[in-house]
Amino acid sequence: MRVPTLTKFMQATLFAGLLGTVAGFWRMPCRGRVGLARIDPLVNFNEIAPHIHSIHGSSGFSINAGYKDLIDAKCTSCQVTQDKSVYWHPSLYFQGADGKFTLVEQVGGMLAYYLLNYSPGSTSITAFPEGFEMLAGDTNQRNFTYPVPDVEKSLWTGEFADQAFLRQAAIGFNCLNYQKTPEGTLYRHFLPDKAYLDANCVDGVRFELMFPSCWNGKDVTTKDKKSHVAYPSQVMAGTCPDDFPVRLPSLLYETIWATNAFAGKDGKFIISNGDPTGFGYHADFMTGWDPSFLQQAVDQCTNLSGNIEDCPIFDIQSTEDSTECQIELPEEIEDEEVSENLGSLPGDPSIQYGPAYAQKAKAADPVPIYNGDAVSSPVPVPTLAYTPGASLHAPDTFVPGAIYAATDASTSSSSPSPPPPAPAPMTSSPAAYYAAEKPAPPPTPITSPPGLPVAAQTTDGVYTVVTELRDGVLEVMEYYLDVVTVTAYAQSPHKRHLHKHRRGGHHV
Repeated sequence: MRVPTLTKFMQATLFAGLLGTVAGFWRMPCRGRVGLARIDPLVNFNEIAPHIHSIHGSSGFSINAGYKDLIDAKCTSCQVTQDKSVYWHPSLYFQGADGKFTLVEQVGGMLAYYLLNYSPGSTSITAFPEGFEMLAGDTNQRNFTYPVPDVEKSLWTGEFADQAFLRQAAIGFNCLNYQKTPEGTLYRHFLPDKAYLDANCVDGVRFELMFPSCWNGKDVTTKDKKSHVAYPSQVMAGTCPDDFPVRLPSLLYETIWATNAFAGKDGKFIISNGDPTGFGYHADFMTGWDPSFLQQAVDQCTNLSGNIEDCPIFDIQSTEDSTECQIELPEEIEDEEVSENLGSLPGDPSIQYGPAYAQKAKAADPVPIYNGDAVSSPVPVPTLAYTPGASLHAPDTFVPGAIYAATDASTSSSSPSPPPPAPAPMTSSPAAYYAAEKPAPPPTPITSPPGLPVAAQTTDGVYTVVTELRDGVLEVMEYYLDVVTVTAYAQSPHKRHLHKHRRGGHHV
């Protein structure tokens, strides 16, 4: 098999390509949860929320928290002490054959990426203003009526340029196998079924969510927490709509769930809002930055390593200190059991498969109706087969760690890959919204150095960097030619166990 080499010229070209669209980025590690509770002040202000969230950030978070509460808080569960923002999202549960629910382990807390993506022709990114807040995703979404997989981004016109599509394309479920080439970020917009997870995702699933980064420049919030912001034309990068001219830092949430711990067990995975499909995954953000300080970070913290240590203005606390930070829980849910042997999801939300838009309902309420028929059983969800690429080690590196690149797996030469086939037309039948496939068989492992994943460049132009262990966690950074993307975490066998604390619910 002929394998191309990555020359120094190609490396320099790649580096220039990165600099051409990305001013820099940093990954905000929030290793511990500040709380695990039914709290969501953006949607359920001053009330107990209908479903549970994993909460990260400021200890000032509460059912009626505002900007001042966050910045005046005594601590944060994220590692940069100047960041008193709050990042929260639904949790993941496993429902066994006995009907009982168990919280899935959240591996390594979460990461919030701050990607500094310029709009075309601009070199300006504006820090989040005081009191800024937003929500991404739709908790009631239960279908995806677009082609699977996504059409090539160069064809994102017409319906693929609409915010309705971009909002759903901003969700990703990354099947993790650290002995294989990583999948692309936001490649899959649905939660695979358990058979596929067991067969392919041996290291769990990474939930990914991109927030809008185009702002109308005047409203720090709106009633729906969405109307003041919009996605650029390619979700992560691209052009902002005319009515949303101000470019903000591009926020990307990553959370890894240890679905692999349930391999071989009869049951299913359900997101805490009663969503077994993943289409209703969502997340919230409230800024807790001082705007002038964040603007300094946006302007100065442009190292392409993504490490917070490479930003000299950040004060960084230890993992131990960050995981001690907890919120005060409301009395109504202070003793709520949310971890294991549960008869229902916390808050008892109705589990709704779709494809109809989910209704706000308790589990005991009548089954929702779709086109006159009750929907009481799972609707088939799509499966995207994984195809690893060939890999090689670059002779030199321009960023820390070992860089790997590869041709497309469909060819054994260095010739260009053929263009992807046109997507099949979709039908209007509810069950035909999705094209279900059998789970892909377990792939043949790719030989790699012990403890390190094989990394590659995909057909979308992803380059991966394997870096050193940090706090017992292996970091794998992926770089796109047009945008910097993700980090995956593999738990070390000797990772320190984090003990549960009384306040704030439960630790990771």
